[in-house]
Amino acid sequence: MSGREWYLVQCKPGETLRAQENLENQGYECYLPFHECEKIRNRKRVVLQEPLFPGYLFIYLDKSMDNWQPIRSTRGVSRMVSFGGYPLSVDQRIIFELKRRCSSIQMAQALEKGESIRITEGAFKEIEAIFESFDGEERVVILLNVLHQQQKITLPVTSIKKV
Repeated sequence: MSGREWYLVQCKPGETLRAQENLENQGYECYLPFHECEKIRNRKRVVLQEPLFPGYLFIYLDKSMDNWQPIRSTRGVSRMVSFGGYPLSVDQRIIFELKRRCSSIQMAQALEKGESIRITEGAFKEIEAIFESFDGEERVVILLNVLHQQQKITLPVTSIKKV
């Protein structure tokens, strides 16, 4: 079993991407989850990709094998998040779920009205349907054929995939 675990790095204000780039250049594996948000710029609504946790990124380290010393002096890095003077690992399942949800949301946002999708969880698992529209950031409206009629159903974005 690998002793590698995910830890949390606090970055200097506005330097999260710089910290990620510099850590990856040193050979560390990092993860910085993003989400899309709408903002108004120059009186126009634009969709931007922003870090899900501004000022923080995850780093995958082995407590005994990796050299932790360069991390704190890396440009853009403020410190390792720790409790009682010791870095506390982040549960692997949290990172797995973040990666799954972020990729599902990005995939689903590429859907267009009328495209075929497959439901991946819940009571309608493995049933094909038609994508209708988005219902907020994390939900979709689909058309499901029930008793020869199309019914509108709202589901989480993470519970569908493109066929």
